[in-house]
Amino acid sequence: MKKWNIYLVDDHALFREGLRFLLQKMDGVSVIYEAENGVELLQGLEQYDVDLILLDIEMPVMNGIETAERALKIRPDVKIIALSMYADDNYYASMIEAGADGFLLKNSSFSEVKRAIEEVMNGKNYFSLEILQAILNRLNRPKEQKEAQELTERENEVLFHICQGLSNAQIAEELGISKRTVDKHRENLLQKTQSKNTANLVIYAIKQGYFSI
Repeated sequence: MKKWNIYLVDDHALFREGLRFLLQKMDGVSVIYEAENGVELLQGLEQYDVDLILLDIEMPVMNGIETAERALKIRPDVKIIALSMYADDNYYASMIEAGADGFLLKNSSFSEVKRAIEEVMNGKNYFSLEILQAILNRLNRPKEQKEAQELTERENEVLFHICQGLSNAQIAEELGISKRTVDKHRENLLQKTQSKNTANLVIYAIKQGYFSI
């Protein structure tokens, strides 16, 4: 089993220490690095091999949104789970655009933290229910609504399976088509829905009623 190197970024030392203590108990965790702000993280990414960043949104020096954008320029394949004390909808749409793969409230149970890490590291997205609802509330405001793009029947099928967390290879096997075809459908979906990443597609699907929370 591959073990993951995790970067824990938060300006509260006590929170970092507590979460670090719990993360060390996970079988899949190898090394845990720490930073108290985004600048320290970016410096560390130049030196260390990192698989996942647990990233506070509200930090001094550099907030989580800017930090996520810059971190992905340094390491495009790194996974990011955003952390916040409150389900404040002012940040989450921006964090999705910045490339976050998941969202957790800081008062989440450790079992939820563990589940979020495992799902994100297996190519899925993870959203705390309260945060997902906050995102949807923001997206559903009339001034921010966007006209839905018409999708083909096959694109709808691919989108459904994307929302289930399946990889392109798994979707290809499920639908009996080639992975290259699924790659093309995903590309079309991103363009039609003006989505930057899979997390955007999931939000789009919920907003358009593909499934509910």
